[in-house]
Amino acid sequence: MSTARTALETEEHQALRAAVAALGKRYGRDYMTTVIREGKHTDELWAEAAKLGYLGVNLPEEYGGGGGGMAELSIVLEELGAAGSPLLMMIVSPAICGTVIARFGTEEQKRAWLPGLADGSLTMAFGITEPDAGSNSHRITTTARRDGDDWVLTGRKVFVSGVDIADATLIVGRTEDARSGKLKPCLFIVPREAPGFGRNQIDMELHAPEKQFELVLDDVRLPADALVGDEDAGLLQLFAGLNPERIMTAAFGIGMGRFALGRAVEYARTRQVWKDPIGAHQAIAHPLATAHIDLELSRLMMQKAARLYDEGDDIGAGEAANMAKYAAGEACVKAVDQAVHTLGGNGLTREYGLASLITASRVARIAPVSREMILNYVSHQSLGLPKSY
Repeated sequence: MSTARTALETEEHQALRAAVAALGKRYGRDYMTTVIREGKHTDELWAEAAKLGYLGVNLPEEYGGGGGGMAELSIVLEELGAAGSPLLMMIVSPAICGTVIARFGTEEQKRAWLPGLADGSLTMAFGITEPDAGSNSHRITTTARRDGDDWVLTGRKVFVSGVDIADATLIVGRTEDARSGKLKPCLFIVPREAPGFGRNQIDMELHAPEKQFELVLDDVRLPADALVGDEDAGLLQLFAGLNPERIMTAAFGIGMGRFALGRAVEYARTRQVWKDPIGAHQAIAHPLATAHIDLELSRLMMQKAARLYDEGDDIGAGEAANMAKYAAGEACVKAVDQAVHTLGGNGLTREYGLASLITASRVARIAPVSREMILNYVSHQSLGLPKSY
């Protein structure tokens, strides 16, 4: 299928789509499956995307970025995904961590991290989920206490992507408010080799270059400047990173759905069992058309969320980003399922590269927040219904 175009995008955005699509085409699904099969990482694609300025397109120009926003970064991830070679760490490193540091970091933190995040020479993981907390950020038990001028972190995290290749992990912990005694969220930059910072790879059925890890923080001692932003504004800073995460997860899902749909459409055009290609039959054509419509609608909501976020409307962006993530997750799963079904037995072969997406597509429904929690959010925040949790 051709590169997506929309009337809501500027000529610059459309040019960015075309350029990233061309890069993705040079790598494609075969590159990704080879990397996964050989247990490697997407170093070559990451480096070329960085060299072309795509990884840091959302980061400030004065720190080596492109000066754009989530609108531009989501285009990059969507188009790479549509080519079959998405870079999952884009969601984490430039989108979450880069955004948080750019908005709330000290000048020293910005100079230390943003140029490297922009040119791809540095990567940062993000750790928020805990074994017993799940989507409830208020139950996070990873705590940070002061010890002189230092911070000491203790706790556990799970399902943290790419810790083995990241130079540091942005950890969500909780500190005690001296006035109220209550715990409040705060963000800390933890270097990969910090003493007491242990990691164990989680054995996943999901096949991806980026591995998932459980982290153990055993009295990890950090200097005072490891704290990102204001100690009293942790919740604001946290959600400043979570909204980009949802927008980029939507881009991830839309790109994957487009790739699967493209494979199915090409197959339906050429596969001939009786007189005509199977795509001539409505039983094949209509479900594919429905999948295309759902993906297009998801992109519109993603674009709305990105625009609101880039304009500084965090509240409006929060609602739209959740809706975009929900819509894209549903559209992605349905597109992959219909693509596999269209190909029949061929849809389960390695040759066509769709079977592995059956598992991968579920990620857009589950992470970083489940569709049920998004429905809770919309029913409570958007519709004003009583809170159920």
